[in-house]
Amino acid sequence: MLVTGATGFLGQHLVKRLAEEGYRVTAIGRNKTIGNALPRGVRFVQASLEDREAIFQAMQNQELVVHCGALSSVWGKYDAFYNANVLGTQNMVDSALFYKIKRFVHVSTPSIYFSLQERSKLDVKEDSALPDPAVNYYAKTKRMAEEVVDEAFIKGLQTITIRPRALFGPGDNAIIPRLIKTNQKSGLPFIDEARILTDITYIENVVDAICLCLHSDERTVGKKYNITNGEPMYLNDILEKVFTLLGQPMKKKNIQYGSILRVASILEKTYRLLHIKKEPIITPYTVTVLAHSQTLNIDAARTELGYNPRISVEEGIHKFAEWWKVQNVTI
Repeated sequence: MLVTGATGFLGQHLVKRLAEEGYRVTAIGRNKTIGNALPRGVRFVQASLEDREAIFQAMQNQELVVHCGALSSVWGKYDAFYNANVLGTQNMVDSALFYKIKRFVHVSTPSIYFSLQERSKLDVKEDSALPDPAVNYYAKTKRMAEEVVDEAFIKGLQTITIRPRALFGPGDNAIIPRLIKTNQKSGLPFIDEARILTDITYIENVVDAICLCLHSDERTVGKKYNITNGEPMYLNDILEKVFTLLGQPMKKKNIQYGSILRVASILEKTYRLLHIKKEPIITPYTVTVLAHSQTLNIDAARTELGYNPRISVEEGIHKFAEWWKVQNVTI
């Protein structure tokens, strides 16, 4: 069993589960410190997805592959996203085809559904029309990566692609921690009172979905599946639960959508013009996420994969809050 992105949030949880279930896991990742701390018996390979030779070497003697690795960010240079997400995925499928891998699970993203032009999109299905242009470099290159995987399927690789939405849970260092940091520093920007419907997904539910993909029947091969908790909630309600459990006051800064979008657009253009590497405090993508409702339809995952979210959003938030308080993490 080969897992890429093994030192990331999802990758770490997946590797731990697979090791507990008795799989012999080869884990690829960039972070040597985290890699060396993976469960006993896991073989860690420090490598980038762009390193074609290293990927081919790691793929030897494998039967199952989960490709979690990607450059995931709202900011950065196009070449960096293209190299990691497109060329890296090409290296993965080429080596998988070469060694005749039995099942290849690709972790994509529902960010490909986002559009700056459309307001709310509810109950989005896997075959929904995708916006053009993509909302950012990450979404663009992840969509291209899906096309690479689709081509590999046509060539004979047994692929399944999942699009998990807004992962959270113990070990998260992105979504909720960034909101905690923003709340502590300047308060949370609530666009139009944050009365938007959104999906989030507890990390172990995503791991469940991946494990189902590894051994699902033939009708699932070549397909794509949305993965969420199946509990659309208002963003304001989610954040209220988080900060109440953390014992922290939630500082709301109500902002008008049109005004903040103009500011974000100017900032993004300025940063790109001046080649500033640091991420702007806010981007049009971030504004879109905070201002527009988006929920995903997971009927296909339920009926075809047998996916059933075990851990509710409520329980997941409690688990995250308990972990956060114990870790006393300073982001």
